Amino acid sequence: MKGGSVAGHVPQILVIDDVPEDIRSLLILLRAQPWRLSLATDARQGYQRAVALRPDLILLDVRMPQMDGFTLGRLLRESPATARIPLIYLTSAGALEERLEGLSLGSVDYVLKSCAPEEVLARICIHLQLAWRELAAPAAGSEQPTDDDSLILRAAMRLINQSLDELPSLAEIARKVGTHDKRLSAIFREHLGTTVFAYVRDARIRRAQELLVDSALSMQDIAELVGFRSACNFTTAFRERQGMTPSQFRQQMRGAPATVLGS
Repeated sequence: MKGGSVAGHVPQILVIDDVPEDIRSLLILLRAQPWRLSLATDARQGYQRAVALRPDLILLDVRMPQMDGFTLGRLLRESPATARIPLIYLTSAGALEERLEGLSLGSVDYVLKSCAPEEVLARICIHLQLAWRELAAPAAGSEQPTDDDSLILRAAMRLINQSLDELPSLAEIARKVGTHDKRLSAIFREHLGTTVFAYVRDARIRRAQELLVDSALSMQDIAELVGFRSACNFTTAFRERQGMTPSQFRQQMRGAPATVLGS
């Protein structure tokens, strides 16, 4: 494959950046390639084009108004139409926590805008080649359309389950998945028949059960990992939900005799 293309197919690259002047040299270089290039100047337009065009690779900025690149990345990851498209963050957001967040969202690369255009082009070619090798073996199952509410719901559920130890506020969760708190609450009630708070509570207990069975962590460590302030609070919430203490649950699952007053 030369220049990241295969016989009979011309790769399409989607660039999403609200200030394309910042990457003018790279855009000139990309337009010189035997590829199709599409440019979106805000995240919502970028999402619409990603779904409509199904590009072979997306270059995405982080710091954009209204919806940032991380929020868009979550939505792209949850949509069956775009989940397998390689995503490269190309941004000036270079703080360690920003780079780690971008990579944790499933991006294949995280490149700072100070990087030479020729190096960005080389990275694009590498990821196009890797993507085509993966797509040579189609994923099992047919692709199903996903409405906006389902997309937001799945993104929120994933975010919650990955952030139980330091859960953002409801408003912040909503912002990170591209909506507002009232709409997110309505989506949870309509699709799951529960509130966001109740979903969080159940997610914490489910994760705690996994840690109790699969690890030897102390009650305090497990409490902190699933978002409780203390082992005492964790034990109280667990007993209310499961009818036994965490220690009794661990002993029962491991086949050991349960004590009457575990903690």
